[in-house]
Amino acid sequence: MSIDVGGAVLPEGGTVRMGLIGLGSMGRHHARVIRAVEGMELVAVADPFGDKHGVAGGLEVLPDVGALVAAGIDAAMVAVPTYLHEEVALALAEAGVHAMVEKPIAATAESGRRVADAFASAGLVGAVGYVERCNPALLEMRRRIGAGELGAVYQITTSRQGPFPARIADVGVVKDLATHDIDLTAWLAQSTYERVAGEVTHRSGREHEDMVVATGRLANGIIVSHTVNWLSPVKVRETVVTGEKGAFIANTLTGDLTFVANGDVTSEWDRARAFRGVSEGDSTRYALSRREPLLVEQENFRDALWGRPSEAVSMSEGVNTLRVVEAVLTSAATGQTITL
Repeated sequence: MSIDVGGAVLPEGGTVRMGLIGLGSMGRHHARVIRAVEGMELVAVADPFGDKHGVAGGLEVLPDVGALVAAGIDAAMVAVPTYLHEEVALALAEAGVHAMVEKPIAATAESGRRVADAFASAGLVGAVGYVERCNPALLEMRRRIGAGELGAVYQITTSRQGPFPARIADVGVVKDLATHDIDLTAWLAQSTYERVAGEVTHRSGREHEDMVVATGRLANGIIVSHTVNWLSPVKVRETVVTGEKGAFIANTLTGDLTFVANGDVTSEWDRARAFRGVSEGDSTRYALSRREPLLVEQENFRDALWGRPSEAVSMSEGVNTLRVVEAVLTSAATGQTITL
């Protein structure tokens, strides 16, 4: 359980009156999903720039977080641009409203810590929306790693590449996309980052970086690497975990999970036989139950509000991820490996 506030903060099984602030590219999907979650009711929406995607339905589009709170909500989904996360989240905490904030928790780790502390001090449920943890392929991979099916884990690599997303204006590729990979890597490995090194480049003429390659080591000895950009014509979303028994390969675009076992077939080719590594064994593609990750994410938040066991991502985890993100950017700027 990622979040524990000492029991239910709202009546279990009762309806959670939800508010949503930010009706942009992510907010429109949250509006749809909240309406589909059993036990949640979307009762108020807010966006100072209006409702360009037409998701409010019969609800009035409120101008700001103050009006959202005044609508009498129990909890809120924060889907405003990153630079506004702290301001909106602190207003919700001050008003006693539980919240899930889209990733990253804030624009900086220092800002994120203020948000996390405010929710903890008020005894409120505070979560961060790292939706990749709800991807069916990664959920099954984590379960199987935990069951020992991979043996000792040696390495985790991620690749997250594709065309530029027009929705992004206020952060670079590290805070927008690499943050997913840093979070899910620590979650899969159940370990924090020990050190990281990063290289970035600017190719699109924007203020922020659009490509990054980062490597590092976790506190438990697992080595990691992340290749992330939004300048590739080919969309790739892949996580590979290599261990003593083989490798798990998760395609998070399709939700597919494959296991490639270490082989035990003896080669007759002299050069291959002399190699003292592993060979490719049988491949297994698992049949998985596929549910929309964003729906699972909102159910996790609801369960945390009801005091049930929940895999919602805590705000303290969100701050830790942002610390690693900032270390990658510092490494890229200084040419130094950063120890956390």
